Amino acid sequence: MGELKEFFWTFLHTITDVLPIAGIIFGFQFFVIRKKIPHLKRVLTGFFYVVLGLALFLQGLEDALFPIGKMMAAQLTDPAFINQPLFGMSAGLIEGTEAIAQNLEAHWIQYFWVYVFAFTIGFSTTIAEPSLLAVAIKANEVSGGTIGIWGLRISVALGVAFGISLGSWRIVTGLPLHWFIITGYIIVVIQTFYSPKLIIPLAYDSGGVTTSTVTVPIVAALGIGLASHVPGRSELLDGFGLIAFASLFPIISVLAYAQLSEWYGKRKIKEKECSEQL
Repeated sequence: MGELKEFFWTFLHTITDVLPIAGIIFGFQFFVIRKKIPHLKRVLTGFFYVVLGLALFLQGLEDALFPIGKMMAAQLTDPAFINQPLFGMSAGLIEGTEAIAQNLEAHWIQYFWVYVFAFTIGFSTTIAEPSLLAVAIKANEVSGGTIGIWGLRISVALGVAFGISLGSWRIVTGLPLHWFIITGYIIVVIQTFYSPKLIIPLAYDSGGVTTSTVTVPIVAALGIGLASHVPGRSELLDGFGLIAFASLFPIISVLAYAQLSEWYGKRKIKEKECSEQL
């Protein structure tokens, strides 16, 4: 009964969140365009399904994804786990292990599995991201098949995976967030001048589609959970900001993918010309 009551309140909150959007759409339809909505019954049924789906999704976040992210961060940063030998090396040979024994900061190498988990969770959640799939399919249609669906999805997923892994390392080391963001955007600006013009808008949009329904909840939970279990870190100051890495590095990876594809294409053309001359 407690879970049903909680879902009921989540459902009501979802309705109040969606009503302003529906009000604007229906308001423009009736008072500005002044036309009836075709198949109104079907539209209202779909609207109900959307609200119900959002409520179930939000409930799932609270009951499953957020706790899983925090639980994994807690387990991977547990001193009993990170103080285990890594790749055959004795924990005592790694600098900073004395600090672990004293419940102080551990050396960043000791959090190796945190970076691996961050990379894999970033890649898998991005591949499963519905908004990225929609953008990839539309880009493939508009480009006439020049932009591959899987090529775009994998390049974006690799960017997110690397970004979240790097962001986790930043949380562990405590380095300032703005160093990474400023450096990243400097790289983006430089890449923009040397990338194919057609791919630049799509690359910039790819950074936005990663901050959507699947990626954000798990990444946010991972960042907050990691900051709460690493000694000397603030959940507010260090836990947030991980989403910024998930938005920035896909732009870099997609631009890099386009640059490599262009270079490879030019190389193939040169090789073909050379073979024809011979």
